[in-house]
Order: sequence, then C-alpha cells, then structure tokens
Amino acid sequence: MSQPHHAPDRPPHRPLAAALWMIGSIAAFTSMAIATRQIKGAHDTFEILAFRSVIGWVLVVGIAAALGQLARIRRNRLGSHVLRNVFHFSGQSLWFYAVTVIPLAQVFALEFTSPIWVILLSPIFLGEALTRRKLLSAALGFAGILIVAQPDISAIDTGVLAAAGSAVFFAATSLLTKALTKDGEAIVSILFWLTLMQAVFGSVAMLADGQVTAPTLATLPWLALIAVAGITAHLCLTTALSLAPASMVVPVDFARLPIIAVVGALFYAEPLQTSLFAGAALIFLGIWINLKGATSAPQGKMVTKP
Repeated sequence: MSQPHHAPDRPPHRPLAAALWMIGSIAAFTSMAIATRQIKGAHDTFEILAFRSVIGWVLVVGIAAALGQLARIRRNRLGSHVLRNVFHFSGQSLWFYAVTVIPLAQVFALEFTSPIWVILLSPIFLGEALTRRKLLSAALGFAGILIVAQPDISAIDTGVLAAAGSAVFFAATSLLTKALTKDGEAIVSILFWLTLMQAVFGSVAMLADGQVTAPTLATLPWLALIAVAGITAHLCLTTALSLAPASMVVPVDFARLPIIAVVGALFYAEPLQTSLFAGAALIFLGIWINLKGATSAPQGKMVTKP
C-alpha cells in the first residue's frame, strides 16, 4: 500500500511574510540614508563603510552570544561569503562614486534596475521560473522608476556606467544571499561574515589614502544608527529571501524610491512632483501583480511512493 509523504527539504513559500520583511528592509535603508545625509562631509565614503561595519560586527557578535547563536556561525561556506561580500562592497563603492558625479535621479533610476537583473538571472543561477507575470511586474516597476526619477542618460559617462554596474553587483549579492539561504546557512552566520568582511574591506580602503577622520561625539550616534539600520536591513532582506523566491522578493524594493522621495519632501524640503504619484502607482501595481502570482502559486502536491 502506498504511503503519502511530502517532498523533503522543500523551501518555504511565504510571500506575504517575505513582503512584510521587505517593508522592514525598506524602512531600515531609509533610516540609513537619513543618517548618512546628516554626517555628509564629516566622513568620506570608506570611513562610513568601515565604521558602520565594525559597529555592526560588534552588535552581531553581542546579540548572537546573548541568544546562544554563536555555534550557528559556520566556516564551511566561507568561499561563498567572500564572493558575496566582494560583490556587495563593489556595488556599494560604485554607487557612492556615482552619487558624487551624476545627478541623484540618474543614480536611483539605474540602481533600481537591480530587481530586473534578479528576475532575469534567477532562472540561470537559482533555477527559479521566469514567468510572464514576473516580467510584467519588473517592467511596470522599472517604468515607474523612470517616471519618478526622469533620468537623462543621453550622455553615457563613467558615473552612469558606475551606477549601472552597482545594480548588477547588488543583483548578484541578492542571488548569492538566496543561494546561501537555500543551502541552509543561518542568517546569523550570513550577518557575521557580512559585517566582518565589510569591516576589513572598508578599513583597507579607508587607510589607503593615509587620512582618517575619527568619529566625534556629534557623528558617532549617526554612525551607530547607520550600523543598526544596516544590520536590520540585511536581516530583513535575508529573512525575506529565505521565505520566498528572489525574483518575487527583490521587486518589492521598488517601493523604496517613492518612499525616499516622500522622506526628502518632509525632512529636506525637496519638491514632490505629480510624476512621483504616477510612477509610484505603477511601482505598487507591479508589486501587487508579483505578490498575487506568488500567493496563488502551488505550494507543492502530496505525492505517493510505492
């Protein structure tokens, strides 16, 4: 007589929970952007990256120790962690360079092509299905980004190439994160190696020019906020990627652009334009279509074994 059983090791499929975690990631990234704006000019890019990662590493180790999670930090996937963090640090460096040489609207529009790359590359590297619904979601989100940012990319220069390159590196980071979670790597292990390696990369880059501005009583709280926000953002993103396919999770990040635009209007008197609402409507429509498709996807059938 055949006995029913479930396919072993089936990855979790909880798209709504993943979307909620992504909202947390968006809130954390927004907080980090505000804190970075507050210390603009006091520290250069690599100083912020180095100090943030050192503080973040201390927080991760302290919290892991308090929760008895240190044993879950493993070294058997060290090569994957190195590759992931090289891509992540490269993407960050290119993005910060682009911010200094081209208009922010162009940077944001090009950076947010990252979910498009995730959707297109996830079938190759993660074996995820590329459906018409996902392509439509990506197209609507990207169209919304273009409407909001209204970039002028008629003149291709190093800044434009850097921003476009950062999107590819960020997409690769998301794919590598998803691969680690699929292989059962604990989130605390991912965060431990993230902060440690980013601290090393940032410190080497910070010391390269021989000039380092130490944190002050005025900048240290903002650096701490950047560190906490960074850890929170990656915790939320990594958890979301462990709950649903990368091609479903990452497009939710499209919502970060209109949210940041609203924050800019409220706190920095940056103008809100009608195009923001039109673009945001397309962005959220794309997210809704993607989530609707994910929640209606089959969760796996019970099979019989002779």
